[in-house]
Amino acid sequence: MNGHPSLKRWLLASLVLNIFLACGIAGGVWRWWMVERAGGPVGAVQPRGLRYAADDMSAEQRKAFRTGLRDARREAAAPIQAARDGRQEVLRLLAAPEMDRAAVTAALARVREADTTARARVEGSVVEFAAGLSAGDRQKLASGLARRSAMGGSVLAPGASPPSPAPPRS
Repeated sequence: MNGHPSLKRWLLASLVLNIFLACGIAGGVWRWWMVERAGGPVGAVQPRGLRYAADDMSAEQRKAFRTGLRDARREAAAPIQAARDGRQEVLRLLAAPEMDRAAVTAALARVREADTTARARVEGSVVEFAAGLSAGDRQKLASGLARRSAMGGSVLAPGASPPSPAPPRS
């Protein structure tokens, strides 16, 4: 074997290739096992956003919900644009050589007001939609909102008491 240095290189290359293949196969088996165990694709992202909150409802209800959201967003177009413009103004004011604290504070207040107005219109459309639903459908909507929106949390069953608040930190 001392007389064949190329044989050592081939054996080393074969060893590296076999380790690479063994690790690739082990990774594939692990991923397959995790998919089977989890019951869904590993790394699959559940859609987020308010428009997906009615996914557990009938097709007609989903369409009505999304139409209501679309209409509310159209009605809120001016406040949404005002909030965007206000954020740009805040950035411009912060980047100025001399910062005017009062102007930044006033611009942030305008942005907050515009955001609140837009949010109120969208949330109002959700409440209006929910008012026309049965109790079971409202439960489905509430579960969808908990899973898919910024509201988060879990939905309590009717008659259940909310969890007690966490003790204050000292």
